[in-house]
Parts: sequence; C-alpha cells; structure tokens
Amino acid sequence: MEKITRRSFIRQSTTVAAGISVAAALPWSTWARPAGANNDIRVAVVGLGGRGRDHVKTFKEMKGVRVVALCDPDRNRLQEAAKSLGEQKVDKYIDYRRLLEDKDIDAVCTASCNHWHAPVTVWGCEAGKDVYVEKPVCHTIWEGQQMVKAARKYNRIVQSGMQLRSDKGVAEAFQWLHEGNLGKMLLSRGLCIENRSSIGKVDKPTPIPSHIDYDLWCGPAPNEPLMRKRLHFDWHWIWNTGNGDLGNQGIHQMDMCRRANGEDRLPPRVISVGGRFGWNDDGQSANTQLIFFDYKPVPILFEVTGMPEKKGVRRRSHFKGIRCGNVVHCEGGYFACGEGGGGWAYDNDDKKIKQFFADGAKDHQQNFIDAMRSRKLKDLNADVRDGHISSSLCHMGNISHRLGKKSSPENINNELKNHQGMTDAFERFQTHLDANEIDISKEKAALGPLLTMDPDAEEFTGPRAEEANKMLTKKYRKSFVIAGAETLG
Repeated sequence: MEKITRRSFIRQSTTVAAGISVAAALPWSTWARPAGANNDIRVAVVGLGGRGRDHVKTFKEMKGVRVVALCDPDRNRLQEAAKSLGEQKVDKYIDYRRLLEDKDIDAVCTASCNHWHAPVTVWGCEAGKDVYVEKPVCHTIWEGQQMVKAARKYNRIVQSGMQLRSDKGVAEAFQWLHEGNLGKMLLSRGLCIENRSSIGKVDKPTPIPSHIDYDLWCGPAPNEPLMRKRLHFDWHWIWNTGNGDLGNQGIHQMDMCRRANGEDRLPPRVISVGGRFGWNDDGQSANTQLIFFDYKPVPILFEVTGMPEKKGVRRRSHFKGIRCGNVVHCEGGYFACGEGGGGWAYDNDDKKIKQFFADGAKDHQQNFIDAMRSRKLKDLNADVRDGHISSSLCHMGNISHRLGKKSSPENINNELKNHQGMTDAFERFQTHLDANEIDISKEKAALGPLLTMDPDAEEFTGPRAEEANKMLTKKYRKSFVIAGAETLG
C-alpha cells in the first residue's frame, strides 16, 4: 500500500521541519536490532530507476532476504517495481522519512539521485538500519564525513556501491602489482570515456508529470523550476543534484586508482582542466576533463571524455584499449583493467604477460548481506569510508574545475608541464576536440586553480581556500536537513 498521500505529507513534514535533524523528531534509535543469523533480512529499496530495479531483482533472488518496502517520489516507477515482485507483499512509500518509521525494516538500499544519498544514509543509520548506498556515496565532501560518523556512531554496516571492490580478479592484480612484479609503480590512471549526448536546451520551465511528487524529488536541494527537458537521469549533469560523469561512471575508476596506489587519505594537491564542449545545452558539468591528484610517490591522473572518437561517428576513443577503466603504469610495464573487472598485465613492449579474470563483482550485494549477519566491519568489501574518500576525489576535481577560468592552450600547457603525465594527456585532450571539430583556441578550456588540501582536516588551505571550502558542503531545505548542516532559510 502507499503509505502517505500528498496532503498528509504536507501536514506531517512540519514536524520534521521544526528540528535540525529528523532523528530529533522521531525516536528511531530505540528500534535498532541486529539481523539474526536465522532470520530473513528485510530490505527496502529507495530510488527505482534502472539501477534501483536491478537492486530489487538482486535482493529478491537472494536466499534469506526479502524486499519488503519500496520508495520513490515517481509513482509510476514505484508501481512498476512493485509489480516486478509478483504476489509478494510490499509496502510502497513516496516519502523516505515515513519508510524509516517501519521498525521491521533491517536495511535500506538506495539508488536515489546523488543529492539524496547522504540523507538516506544518515537517517537510515539513526533509525538503526544498515545501508547500501550507490556511488558516489556523497554529493559533497562534508556529506561523506557525516555518513562515516553516522555509521560509526550507530554501529551500522554501510556498503558503498563500488562493485569492483568485490571483484577477486582486481584484488589479485593489485596484490601482484604491490609485490613488485612490474617494478616500481609510477602513475595510477583512471579513464571515463563515454559517448554522451547533449541534453538539449529549454527557454521556459518544463512541466512536471502528475505522477511525480517534485517537492519530494528535490528533497534537500532547492525546489526550483525544472529548466531542462528531462527530469530523470539528466540530473547527473546539474550541480544541485549530480556530480557530472566524474562522479557518475568515473567514481568506479577513481576508486580503482586509489586502490592501485594504496592511498587511504585525500591528496595534498589537485588541479583540473576541462569544459563542456560542443553542446549548447542546459547541462553544467564538464564533458571533457583532466584532473591531477598529487599523491606521492604515485599520483593519480584522471581523464573524462563524453564525446565520440570523432564527429559523425558513435565509436568511443580509448587509451591502450581501455575506455572506462584503469591503466597502472610501472617501471616494467602496465596493468590495464576495463569496467568489467579483471584485466591484463603488459610489458613495456605491450606484450601480454598475465591475465587476471573478473570474478565476483556481481556478489557485492551479497557481501553486504553477509556483513550484516556477521556484524563485522572487516567483512565489508566497500565500507562507507572507502566510498567517502574515493567520492571526495571526484568532488575535489570538480571544485578545481568550477573555480577555473577560461585559458589559452599555451597557458594551460605551461601549468600542466609541472604535473606528471599531464602534458601528454592534454595533447590527447586537444586532439580529441580537434576530431570533434572544436577549436580549443576559440572555445577555451577552464584551467582550475592548483588547490592544496589538508588530508587530516579534509579542508582546503592556501590560495583560493576560502572559495574552495565553501564548496565542501551546501545548504539544505529545512524539511530535509542533516544535523549540523546549514539551511536555505
């Protein structure tokens, strides 16, 4: 049944708005109970787009697990997901806060929009529920910090939706690299080479379909007129709700970059160059971008490409045969891994040395369930802190980009020559734009500032720090605030 109507939502939301945290309004913490080894684990899935429906299917087929609740402000998606469960009884909600009042739900799995990830996770932990949160785990760096704090404070199991952490082939490959089989590691490269399309442009607000509760869809984000053609999916390219392809597909590869070089904290410096080229549309995020993370001794270089190999084709470009994936450069060769996991080790003559077979990424949700039963954090393949650090790398790159200024190719080259591998990467950047008939000397790229980060405080220091630190967080609408956050008023 649908647990709340629009009228009752308006009435009930005033209770939530009165406090700084939803936990203060509802005594969730008294409901916490560990999942018993002999009991079915009861899961609620929040956000029922393509990935959310995948989660419904996966949990439905798991032994000892039942999908007992669904939540989405889009009633059509809600009904479709419920139908996929057949005759199984399931409760339906359009307001996530009402779902949390159900003390019989053990875990929440969220594939909602990025701007909803932190409220779903923090409130879920406060309500005594374990959480599986899709990537990127957080919409801002501050949110990731609060999610880690909530997981620890309430002793919750929180899994980040970075499936390659459950791939045994990748784990074997990185162990092999760390043992020195290709010599000293030099550079960890991530690649997000997609073939996206323009989202178009509107000159007036787009009407919201009657089956969508737009106020709930906006949630913590400003409830502003919809100034793009599509509500769903294209939110990825809008800063109030998404993080661009760097935080969409790229987060998987960013996490692999960090696993490869073994870093467990944020880097001391970051710089970005990029832009949204070729499309005069309502999107805001970059579709072509380079980011350098100055880890020592092994930096991360990340490349985002959203246009085809050249104008007039659908084929994507690649780097050493990899489109969405990773290339780890070492003294004696390199390791290349695609988005499906596994991969090959090569020598410096591009000769294949050793193959690592993809095995286990499909078991990422099962790993979450197993850790729920054991109540041991060490059993979790992608703890929320791992998700926070890797997601925050994406946010750091985007912050440098958003603070950038349009610059000539000469000025950009002059700055990038100080950062390992970036000169060659920028040359490919320009070649790619040329192939798409974009003149970078006219349609200039934005060169972001070189920002300095304090890895312990997770705050920027030095030049431009005041501007950058303002982008570590955001303001929330009062009805959807996380404790400690600023409100929109």
